[in-house]
Amino acid sequence: MKDTLSVDPASLKMLEIARERGIETAWDRYLAQQPQCGFGELGLCCRNCNMGPCRIDPFGDGPQKGVCGATGDIIVARNLLRMIAAGAAAHSDHGRDVVETVMRVATGEAKDYAIKDENKLKALAAEFNINTEGRTVKEIAKELAEAVLEEFGTRKGYIQTVERVPAKRKEIWERLGLLPRGIDREVVEAMHRTHMGVDNDPANLILHGLRCSISDGWGGSLLATEFSDVLFGTPQPVKGKSNLGVICKNAVNILVHGHEPILSEMLVAAAKDPELVAAARARGADGINLVGMCCTGNEILMRHGIPAAGNFLQQELAIITGALEAVVVDVQCIMPALGQLAACYHTKFISTSPKAKFPGAVHVPFDEHHALDTAREIIRLAVENYPNRNKDRVFIPEDITEYVAGFSVEAILKILGGTLNPLIDAIKNRSIRGIAALVGCNNPKITQDYNHLNMVKELIAKDVLVVETGCAAIASAKAGLLLPEAAELAGPGLAGVCRALGIPPVLHMGSCVDISRILVVAAAIAGELGVDIADLPVAGAAPEWVSEKAVSIGAYVVASGIFTVLGTVPAVLGSKVVTELLTRQAKDLVGGYFAVETDPFRAAELIINHIDEKRAALGI
Repeated sequence: MKDTLSVDPASLKMLEIARERGIETAWDRYLAQQPQCGFGELGLCCRNCNMGPCRIDPFGDGPQKGVCGATGDIIVARNLLRMIAAGAAAHSDHGRDVVETVMRVATGEAKDYAIKDENKLKALAAEFNINTEGRTVKEIAKELAEAVLEEFGTRKGYIQTVERVPAKRKEIWERLGLLPRGIDREVVEAMHRTHMGVDNDPANLILHGLRCSISDGWGGSLLATEFSDVLFGTPQPVKGKSNLGVICKNAVNILVHGHEPILSEMLVAAAKDPELVAAARARGADGINLVGMCCTGNEILMRHGIPAAGNFLQQELAIITGALEAVVVDVQCIMPALGQLAACYHTKFISTSPKAKFPGAVHVPFDEHHALDTAREIIRLAVENYPNRNKDRVFIPEDITEYVAGFSVEAILKILGGTLNPLIDAIKNRSIRGIAALVGCNNPKITQDYNHLNMVKELIAKDVLVVETGCAAIASAKAGLLLPEAAELAGPGLAGVCRALGIPPVLHMGSCVDISRILVVAAAIAGELGVDIADLPVAGAAPEWVSEKAVSIGAYVVASGIFTVLGTVPAVLGSKVVTELLTRQAKDLVGGYFAVETDPFRAAELIINHIDEKRAALGI
């Protein structure tokens, strides 16, 4: 049974330990939920007012309308729009936090941070029509941060960063009323529209969902990426190690988990503090070992080469090694089960954000004004906890795989000699058949990493260059696919390109918020060719997606004109109208559309067929 839970050997070893010790994990809780609510799986339940909850019988024998008269089509569309709004809010709020930190650096309030990429700062300032001549970095940063914070509730009619999309794409958005008018405004309007008695047209609801998602992908998420680069440095290729084996037997182990680099960057600095390292050694440890999990792990691995302990479904397994002195979290994708699990060991579960508190956690409030001091306090808590470790309960899998990560847009351009032309030429001469972006989470409904890895292997074998972010990228890291040597698994054309440039066939482009990097490259290629993004031989996929953020991501990728394959079924099949709109009509409206395919081999085939169709249409 356990062999069907994951393809990752480290995870399988830890699941065996968990079973022997009677410890519950996400997989156990998933099985305990069976059978899951059929109405919910189809999206046919509504709790948007207190006349319900209402459900629609998909077989026609029971209720066909809610108490207010809402049909299944209306309920499904409203539920989907609320998921998009929640996902857009999560990623965009992340962006706001980073921009506000840049503001505090500019005003001198956040003394522990500094502007590390002045060139990107000035490029962004030019994009927002801000003069940089004869001005200090802090003066530029302050005016830019003020301008960008206005984007969340702008009154000028549209967000500035949509100017990055090709003219043909912007025309489509204008025609359909999809240009975002402000990041927060679209989220608020989504919640208003889905209130009982407001918008009850399924198509109208879905179209606003696309507008809301665009405010995320081309707004909040893009700003999160750009300002993280300004503040912490734009990633360049870096080597590192991945999987649970990066947890060290004789070190103070601290797992950083969540999404915002504002905290993790300070923890990286504090973990090197000579006084704290000496304190760890005084307690018998070899030193301090910081490791990452999920997207915080991606942020610090691509900027510092910090080891990545794993992806979403491994967060509990890392604690079960018995060797973590602390798990430090901020926001997003953190299981509330961690507090109770940590209590079974000596591990301290430390929350830091006022937005995210957890049962069983020690809360250490983190803010930018005292960032390094707070990070030192957190590291000290872990160091002091080391003597409490029960060495008899420690089991650390030996599985470790190296990776190369950090392929930002700037890094890719540098590798290509400063222009995208070599990449475009490789696509034209079919050395690279096309590009596929694989993103997203792990889901206990699917054998961990199985869909990710099999799709990747099928695609690169057919000369499709794969770009990845988030937990999908960590899956490939653990399997050795983020190494130049993985070119051996690629088709002859892609393999030749990889060997010539010294790159892997799978490029790690960052955390899940960094999907904007992929969009920027796609828009630049379309601009060079004088076509729309929808005309390119590119596709997207979320093989094991879980969260509402993934729904927003999928929506803005489709709204950008990109065909996208989902590997887990979204809760929309209860409505033929919504399903038809997303999988067929969207193609005519915005150029992109969804397909659902749970088999990774057939999903890869869908992507390859789509890429070939686009190549034929372009005459290449």
